Amino acid sequence: QVQLVESGGGLVQAGGSLRLSCVASRSISRLQRMAWYRQAPGQQREMVASITSGGTINYADFVKGRFTISRDNAENSVYLQMNGLKPEDTAVYYCSALQIAPVREYWGQGTQVTVSS
Repeated sequence: QVQLVESGGGLVQAGGSLRLSCVASRSISRLQRMAWYRQAPGQQREMVASITSGGTINYADFVKGRFTISRDNAENSVYLQMNGLKPEDTAVYYCSALQIAPVREYWGQGTQVTVSS
């Protein structure tokens, strides 16, 4: 089992920046994919960014150019640097980890990001 703990959320003004962190209880090098999702009130959870064990990165169109996902295997951590934040970025941000054999996706408890206009 993998436990994920997010941190770094908070209240920021539009145009500001936040850096989210996700610390895993196991080596992320043994996990196929780490990802960030977000869910705004009354809306469906959506993928924000992901990074595979091989280093392949994908971003949702609405954050491309503003957010950067990265990982530090030595720290068992994945990060999401968020720049140029907009009020519509307000959501609970969740860290996920995809395990292969058996296939299973783990989730953190989430961290709240609120962007004021």
